[in-house]
Amino acid sequence: MILLIADTIIGLCLFALFLSIMINFIMGADRKVRTEKKSIVETGTMTLFFLGFYLLIRFRIGEIPITIPKIRYILLFPGLPMIVSGCVINISGRFNLGSNWSNQIKIYNNQTLVQKGWYGIVRHPLYASLMLMYYGSCLVYPNYLAFLANSFVFIPFMYFRAKQEEILLSQTFEDYEQYKKEVGMFFPKIIK
Repeated sequence: MILLIADTIIGLCLFALFLSIMINFIMGADRKVRTEKKSIVETGTMTLFFLGFYLLIRFRIGEIPITIPKIRYILLFPGLPMIVSGCVINISGRFNLGSNWSNQIKIYNNQTLVQKGWYGIVRHPLYASLMLMYYGSCLVYPNYLAFLANSFVFIPFMYFRAKQEEILLSQTFEDYEQYKKEVGMFFPKIIK
């Protein structure tokens, strides 16, 4: 019963996340672009990664067989909050970003440097939240291949994308370098 509830909560999180991504596409459709850089890492390739990740879990490829229910629950209790909080961070980060969001790396006319909300804690909360959700999924559905895919495929691609974005942001906003010194890329800076 607990696993069914967890599956339902995760399904609702995914639905909300995909809905917020659709809203982002609609909101950014008419914006005038000042600068753009195409990237292989965009919503389509991230969705392909998600589908591969999902298939690993769904068809139990790389599953770590855990037959003791207590251990499953021990893994479920940190994993499910990681997924839910990752979803909340991602969606609220999208609200913080507003119409500045884009599928490709773009600087819009009249774009602002967002430093409020989650962007005051990490520079790339949308990417960090997805990493958190994937690691949470690796706990809820123990799977070493999904863990390795997140660690050695998804995170390096997110780092690559974030670095590409930061080049354009540094060229556009004078205060971006100071922002980088004060705010961590994917994790909050403890020492500023």
